Amino acid sequence: MAIIDPVLHERRSQRPLSSRGHEKDIPVTADVEADSWAATLTPRLAQFVAVARHEHVTRAAQQLGMPQSTLSRSMARLEHDLGVALFARHGRTVSLTAAGRTFLATVDRALSEVDRAAESVRADADPAAGKVAFGFLHTMGSETVPELIRAFRTDHPRVRFQLVQNYGEAMIERLRDGDLDLCLTSPVPDEPDLVSRRLDEQKLRLVVPDDHPLATRKRIRLAEAAGELFVTLEPGYGLRRITDALCAEAGFAPKVAFEGEDPETLRGLVAAGLGVGLLPPPAVPRPGVVELTVTAPRAVREIGVAWLDGHPDTPPVAAFKRFLLSRRGQLLLHR
Repeated sequence: MAIIDPVLHERRSQRPLSSRGHEKDIPVTADVEADSWAATLTPRLAQFVAVARHEHVTRAAQQLGMPQSTLSRSMARLEHDLGVALFARHGRTVSLTAAGRTFLATVDRALSEVDRAAESVRADADPAAGKVAFGFLHTMGSETVPELIRAFRTDHPRVRFQLVQNYGEAMIERLRDGDLDLCLTSPVPDEPDLVSRRLDEQKLRLVVPDDHPLATRKRIRLAEAAGELFVTLEPGYGLRRITDALCAEAGFAPKVAFEGEDPETLRGLVAAGLGVGLLPPPAVPRPGVVELTVTAPRAVREIGVAWLDGHPDTPPVAAFKRFLLSRRGQLLLHR
C-alpha cells in the first residue's frame, strides 16, 4: 500500500509536538474542523495500522520503508490531532490503548473499503476484462444491442457490460452524471458538452389496425392520417419529438389519444383499435396491425452514439467506441 509522506502534512501546522507518548502529554486539539478530519488523518492511517500490528515502531517503519523517526513523529501528530492517546509506550515497544483499539477497528474497515474501491476501478479499466456502461433506447434492446455485443465480444470475450435502457434525454443526463460511458440514442444530440456521431437511420411506418380502412394500402402520405387519433410516446422521448415534427411537416398536429413509454405497447394499442402510430419496425411481426410505408415526408429517425466531451476512456470503452463507429450504416437490421 502506498504511503504518503507525513512531513508534507506536518508543514501545514506549526503547533508544538509532545515529545513524550503518555496520555497526559496529549493536548486536546480544537483547531481541526469537523469536515477536515478525513483530509487531516488519511495520510497516517496505514502507518497507524502498521504500528498497531507490529506493536513496534522500528519494525513498522521497516515494513513501510520509511525512517523510524518520521514514523514516530507521524504517530505523535496523529494523537495530537485527535487529542487522544492511541498507544502506551513500553521502551521500544508499544501497545494500543482502549481508544487505540476502537480506532483500529474502524480504520481497518475504512482501509479495506479503499482497497476494494481501488481494485474495482482497476478491474473496470482492465483492457481485457474491464467494464463498459452502455445506454440504449428501448427499441434497440431486442435485436440491435444483443447483436452488437455478440459481434464485439468475438475479439473481446471478457469485457463486461452494464446495460441501461432508457429514453434519450434520461440517457444524456446519465452521461453527464458519469453513470454511462456511451449511449445509442435518437435524435442524434447536438449539445456543446457532448460528442455524437451518426451511425444509421431507421424507417418509421404508420401502423394501423388490420381492420382499418387504410389497412388495404401499402403506402401512404402522412397528411392522409391527419384526421386519425394517434398513440405516441410521452413528451421527452426522442420518437415523440420526431413524430410531432413529421406531422407538422405534413401540415397537421397529431390528435393524441394515448401516450406510453414503450413502442411495442403502443403497437398493442393500435391492434386494439385505439389509434394509429408512427413507429419503428418491430423485432417480431405483430398480429392485428398493418404497417404502411410513409412516402412523404421522409419518415426516418437517425440513430447515433454519444459520449461526454473530454471524458477519458478506459481501454474497454475506447475499444467498444471504435467498434461502434466502424458499424456506420450497418448498425441496424434493415427491413
